[in-house]
Amino acid sequence: MKYPPGTVRALLESPHVSEATRAALQERLDAPPYQPQFFDADTYRLLGAVCARLLPQPDRPAGAIDLPAGIDERLHSGKADGWRYDALPPDREAYRLGLGGIQQAAQAQFGREFAALAAAEQDAVLQAVQAGTAPGDLWLKVDAPRFFEELLAEATILYYSHPLAQEEIGYVGMADLPAWTRIGLDTREDREPEEVN
Repeated sequence: MKYPPGTVRALLESPHVSEATRAALQERLDAPPYQPQFFDADTYRLLGAVCARLLPQPDRPAGAIDLPAGIDERLHSGKADGWRYDALPPDREAYRLGLGGIQQAAQAQFGREFAALAAAEQDAVLQAVQAGTAPGDLWLKVDAPRFFEELLAEATILYYSHPLAQEEIGYVGMADLPAWTRIGLDTREDREPEEVN
């Protein structure tokens, strides 16, 4: 199911969204440009390049959902994301080591920094990390496949918690007032927009 652009903004202005939900989603939609606070500028650019390969957003070049900002902000604040593998060091250290390992692997495999690689080369580096075959001594300190899974999971959660991504997949569950009553297969509440092809 796909909804027309603007569906989320229209729903947020309707009486079908609670104030708490409206505030949270509006904050995500109107987030100002983010300045990294945890990572240095080079590592933050690297994180951005990695996220762009994991969850490409070619249809949103100017308004891409800022996944690195969510990761950087969480690490800066010291918040946990609710889980971690015991094989990984604490999140801050895992991210520093893992991103450093990606950079090492790019240099070892292609002789250039990750952000300077072509898309296919970046994919090859990330596939090696995922498979646990990436070169570099930093991978002796952090489990590569587990780090890849942690990074992919966090980026995916950040992506789909954003109202524009929810609009893309036809999710309008944020319109939570009044309660959802038509919960059968292929049934639609009157407040739900018509899907488009």
